[in-house]
Amino acid sequence: MTYSVKEIYYTLQGEGAQTGRPAVFLRFTGCNLWSGREMHRAESVCRFCDTDFVGTDGPGGGKFETASDLAAAVRQAWPAGFDDAAPYVVCTGGEPLLQLDSPAIGALHDAGFQIGVESNGTISAPAGIDWLCISPKGRAAVVQRTGDELKLVYPQTEPDAQPEMFADMRFDHFFLQPLDSPERDDNTQSVIDFCLSNPPWKLSLQTHKLIGID
Repeated sequence: MTYSVKEIYYTLQGEGAQTGRPAVFLRFTGCNLWSGREMHRAESVCRFCDTDFVGTDGPGGGKFETASDLAAAVRQAWPAGFDDAAPYVVCTGGEPLLQLDSPAIGALHDAGFQIGVESNGTISAPAGIDWLCISPKGRAAVVQRTGDELKLVYPQTEPDAQPEMFADMRFDHFFLQPLDSPERDDNTQSVIDFCLSNPPWKLSLQTHKLIGID
């Protein structure tokens, strides 16, 4: 298949259990919960996305004809001479599982990468992913009910997107992340209060925004 990619860039993971880890971000285009266009936001399942995943015009973006071509582009973004540092790629979007398939997973592994995925959980994850983060959105049904971490943006108004709805799922880490909005300070305090009252939920902050990196 041809892989459509918004951007490929090297940075630090800013959220969740892998916070602070150097990683290549591989951002696929497209999502099944929002078109990515403001004219459609109000009617979409996910209405609070803060990411541009439309088109292939970002740094390192483009269309890649083969899985090997895609993996080579990701490899080029990893700093030379640091192969022993567990090269790590975060496959994100949009919704990466619309495109990330077994050939791409195999090619990324062949290129030396551990593979992280950040998904909304509406698509079953293929085998071979090394770190799976599921972030439920709105009323969308979560079909991927196992993984390494569940990261819920909080608060969400939909009754199907409340923390108690996910407590019986099989994840090693459960994170609440304050909704980035004009009420972010209040949202952060709400998350703190909830986590203190409801272990094993933990606070996740978007540290990349706090320190001013992509």
